[in-house]
Amino acid sequence: MRPTLPALLLPFLLAAACSAPPAPDPAAGLNSITIVDAEAEKQAIREVVAGMEAAWNRGDFPAYMAAFKNPDVVFVSKGEVQKDWQGTLDHYIRDYGGEPERRGKLHFWDLRIELLADDAAMLTGRYRLEGGGKPQDGINTRLFRKVDGRWVIALNHVSSKEP
Repeated sequence: MRPTLPALLLPFLLAAACSAPPAPDPAAGLNSITIVDAEAEKQAIREVVAGMEAAWNRGDFPAYMAAFKNPDVVFVSKGEVQKDWQGTLDHYIRDYGGEPERRGKLHFWDLRIELLADDAAMLTGRYRLEGGGKPQDGINTRLFRKVDGRWVIALNHVSSKEP
């Protein structure tokens, strides 16, 4: 008696059913992330950045700094690492505080956000600081971390174009 086709396929079907699921495709992004709504997380990060822009433009540097991880944010600019959260706030107040003409008008755009994990995201974007004594134009690279349910900047790197 010759075995039937289903009987020949049965061992292969059982092996396939019992095997582990395929590994995540790294090209697909979000490898092992269990984020329920990635677009909502990205929008939350965009809202943080919009709040920063608004705070800067009204001269509210403590509100601007609320977007940064306190106390251990790493801030890199002009080839140097700022001291810490308070050092960065002091720098903004010292160099940009006072009259609107002194601080200029800040604008962020072309924001690109990649979710790295449930609690981590990378943002690259452009910025322009117009007016003031130190106009700037450049790119930000930011590592966001989700701490106590809110996105904050743990590392901020600024690369300005030379005038």
